Amino acid sequence: MSLDLSDVKRLARLAQLDLNDTQASKTLDKLNGIFALVEQMRAVDTSGVEPLNHPIAAYQDNVALRLREDAVTEPNRRDEYQQVAPATQDGLYLVPKVIE
Repeated sequence: MSLDLSDVKRLARLAQLDLNDTQASKTLDKLNGIFALVEQMRAVDTSGVEPLNHPIAAYQDNVALRLREDAVTEPNRRDEYQQVAPATQDGLYLVPKVIE
């Protein structure tokens, strides 16, 4: 996959970035370089390679991650926070619909 200059200008407009032609062409080169790297990584045969839960596990089998207990430490203050919101419904914030 590769982009052309019109794609970069469209992305810049969607991101509300003001890019001149020089900046857009530099961005195009960088983005195409990233896509080329991704394609190169996709070409590597990874069949038979087990995923790792931690990168160091590739070198040391006895790694035990120190994970904290998943426990609630803060009180539920949703009602207090939503009192200042312009609009809420069923515990959710309501926002205007934005479609370009």
